Amino acid sequence: MKLYDIPPNNTIIILEEEFSIPPASPEISQGGRLKFHHIDGMYSYCETESGQIVHPAAWTEVEIVPDK
Repeated sequence: MKLYDIPPNNTIIILEEEFSIPPASPEISQGGRLKFHHIDGMYSYCETESGQIVHPAAWTEVEIVPDK
């Protein structure tokens, strides 16, 4: 499912090996859990488990996972 199809405030994992992030953004690894907050233009506003804000592209292939 594309990230832009995910309802806000869901936990997701990224399924793609290569995906877009904005220049000078923190790196994100495939398979890590992210809390998806909302889409912001071409990118999204997500949070890692450690609280770091990251911005995978809105068209990234993801999967919703149950919260811990």
